[in-house]
Amino acid sequence: MADKVSQSTSQSQTKKVVALGGGTGTPAVLAGLKNNPQIELAAIVVVTDSGGSTGRLRDEFGFLPVGDVRQCITALADDNLAEEIRQLLLYRFGGKSSLKGHSLGNLIITAFEDLEHSPGKAIETVSKIFQTKGKIYPVTETVADLKIEYDDGSSETGEHFLDDHTIGGKTIKNLSLTKPSPLYPPAKQALLDADLIVLGPGDLYGSLIPHALTDGFKEALQQSSAEFVYVVNLMTHFSQTHQLTAQDHVDLVTRYFGKQPDKIIMNDGPIPSELLGSYAKQKEYPVEDDLPHNERVIRGSFVSEVEVKLNSNDELNRSLLRHDANKLSKALLDTVLA
Repeated sequence: MADKVSQSTSQSQTKKVVALGGGTGTPAVLAGLKNNPQIELAAIVVVTDSGGSTGRLRDEFGFLPVGDVRQCITALADDNLAEEIRQLLLYRFGGKSSLKGHSLGNLIITAFEDLEHSPGKAIETVSKIFQTKGKIYPVTETVADLKIEYDDGSSETGEHFLDDHTIGGKTIKNLSLTKPSPLYPPAKQALLDADLIVLGPGDLYGSLIPHALTDGFKEALQQSSAEFVYVVNLMTHFSQTHQLTAQDHVDLVTRYFGKQPDKIIMNDGPIPSELLGSYAKQKEYPVEDDLPHNERVIRGSFVSEVEVKLNSNDELNRSLLRHDANKLSKALLDTVLA
């Protein structure tokens, strides 16, 4: 009887955390929280990627982009899986064949999209294979592109333009989708059931805002009683957020999501000078902290001290800096379990 009471008490204390994003930022949130028995995790992932391996597969097969999903599956995969199995998701082909640059994980998920005839079901199946400690949902099952409108009157269609430094430095006036894209129902339910919703870290226009462009997302977020936390990026992005301050980031989140973040996580720790130099060559700099000093803003040193090794077979430029998964998860746990 005592065991049942203990089990019931434990279950009642479990908190549901939903991570929103994609790229390399959201996996840090997932990896830091996945082994905590008090947390029930879910990730809602953007599916508007149009560059690199993901973009090529989408163009060839017409399926939903899977690159950001693959990174979340990798982050949530059971630590007890053989390392060789985990490496399957990360392996990227080299050489001179037509597979060069493709991630094997992307190919696996694409194959299941074909078999299941549903991106959401395909992700669920692959998640079972890799024994993920949490649910992963696409924000929508509709294949749509991002339309980017700039303040000079020009526009581009395709997420990959957000990483094009040849047109960098321009101010983005508006972001939209090329077709109506309804929120994936299980993702909606996850938002409604959540105790904590974490937005970021990740590219503001490439990985975060696209969530809010799906039909029904803002309404679900506003209906949810969850605490809404935004993790500000460590660095600006020349072709997305050039010269934007932390407050500018928060204002854009509020504008697109229709809701102000309840809490904001902001790095105030040092960044190695050699990495600052590498970013400066790309006209990218630490996000200026102009946020107020109050209980709403959580400041701390969140920079990972682990050197990030980039894959030479990757077709895209990836960020060198990462948020530290353990430091970030501690700040989030202090919020949701307080």
